[in-house]
Amino acid sequence: MIEHPFPPLYDEASRILILGSFPSVKSREQQFFYGHKQNRFWKVMACLLDCPVPGTIEEKKTMLLEHHVAVWDVIGSCDITGSSDASIQNVVPNDLTPVFESAQIRAVYANGSKSYELYQKYIYPRNGRKIVKLPSTSPANAAFSLERLVEQWKIIKEQLE
Repeated sequence: MIEHPFPPLYDEASRILILGSFPSVKSREQQFFYGHKQNRFWKVMACLLDCPVPGTIEEKKTMLLEHHVAVWDVIGSCDITGSSDASIQNVVPNDLTPVFESAQIRAVYANGSKSYELYQKYIYPRNGRKIVKLPSTSPANAAFSLERLVEQWKIIKEQLE
């Protein structure tokens, strides 16, 4: 069983919550979200927010918080082989209550099918808050070009305006 190794990123001004499934091996090593250099999350968000692509963890935190975006994962602990969502078993979900109680979350988005599926199974029955499924920014989602991802993720920009 692997425990989620770092806390959610949010503050009281956060209005959008983006949920992944569980951190990849690279993210666990870096102790921050979307750490694999091939993951397109940071490029997509920079495009949507009209910002340069952040390089450091501090730059990533600043970009998201300045634009009222919170990031967390559905899973608090699980059994996982490497970074494969398909291998996830024995899920213990994260408690999202602190985020919802202290931030002004208007909309929740799933970064990919696995986070959507797990949210629907473990979290939606408890909080009744709808989640919108977006295509994964993972390099494993090769069917989506960066341009297609940005197009699909535009709903986040619209929600922030």
